[in-house]
Amino acid sequence: MEKKFLRRRQVQAITGLPTSSLYELMAKGKFPKNFRLSVHRVAWDSEAITAWQNERLAAGRPLPTEREAQPA
Repeated sequence: MEKKFLRRRQVQAITGLPTSSLYELMAKGKFPKNFRLSVHRVAWDSEAITAWQNERLAAGRPLPTEREAQPA
């Protein structure tokens, strides 16, 4: 299979996560890290995103963001 690089908007469309959640989860090591394509461009490995999705499905529930996990 051919390796694909995904841009942020593509990752958001695939996962349904907003930008803030992507970066929050990345900072906690709970979402695949992006990498630099050039000085002003980053991307994610499509295989890493698919693996993350499969982990979420196997867990049977979505991973809550910190804001969602905090009691009201």
